[in-house]
Amino acid sequence: MSTCTTASRELDEPLAGTAATARTWLLLEQPGPWGAKALTSSHLDPALGRALEAAAKDTGVRIALIRRPGRHADCGTPTERQVYAAHTAPGNAWLHSATVSDPQELLDLDFAALGGGDHHTFDAALRGRPHTAAPLALVCTNGKRDRCCALLGRPLAAELAASGVTGAWEVTHLGGHRFSPTLLVLPFGYAYGRVGAHQVKEVLQGVREGRVVTEGCRGSSAWERPAQAAELAVRTATGEHAADALTVLRTDGAAPRWEVTLAHTDGRLWRVVVAMGASEPPREESCGSALGSPARMDVVAVRELRAADLPVPH
Repeated sequence: MSTCTTASRELDEPLAGTAATARTWLLLEQPGPWGAKALTSSHLDPALGRALEAAAKDTGVRIALIRRPGRHADCGTPTERQVYAAHTAPGNAWLHSATVSDPQELLDLDFAALGGGDHHTFDAALRGRPHTAAPLALVCTNGKRDRCCALLGRPLAAELAASGVTGAWEVTHLGGHRFSPTLLVLPFGYAYGRVGAHQVKEVLQGVREGRVVTEGCRGSSAWERPAQAAELAVRTATGEHAADALTVLRTDGAAPRWEVTLAHTDGRLWRVVVAMGASEPPREESCGSALGSPARMDVVAVRELRAADLPVPH
């Protein structure tokens, strides 16, 4: 049986520059079945789901539902739910956790502040605290969005949990079904595609050590897609793996060509040219969809800047 993941893998579609964009992630535990639009088509109150969507709009916060790996029988309304918030910007990456008995409490959050990297609203509204346990490994398993997420994601999540990965959760949507199984690690916010359990454990060990594993990496959710590809290209060119070492200063241009300027904490600068192309030949972007040519981010040039390349201050 052909699937969107089969076509993407066989055509060697590049992973870099395909991560979902979110400076801040807000995760709410919701056991039981999920629908295609999980905030409004799970057992979460759909009115609350719509209110959360409206509150998060244009704030840089992306909301997703999570559940523990395993069977997902409808066990009724949980008495307590786990909630996480994570900010992914280099130099200010953090992960906080809380438990709530009523998910309506999430509407007390200042979403604009949360999107800007301020965790105080999360701590005050939900009695949150820094998450000091294992980093989170979020595996997309929502078969209602694409069957590949269930067929490939759920066994991976179950294997991780069975092998003692305490931070393993299933998540509703990470984008890029054709790269399943897909993974997001927090707090750093790097996404991965076509991963197996052994690779996930290497990625998580890197997170614990403050490192980014670039193999299989789709990019950091802190950046837009051209900058995701640019950052990974600089990491590949320099062998830099420290999570907080690189930041995107600016992205100039517009589709189909951008110039991305990146800075290292040691003062070095790079300019990366990224071009948007179309993946050929046409393929399904999701199982059952019409054939299409997904956009891809191709790095054209990586150049370290010299002092003479920089603008002269007035």
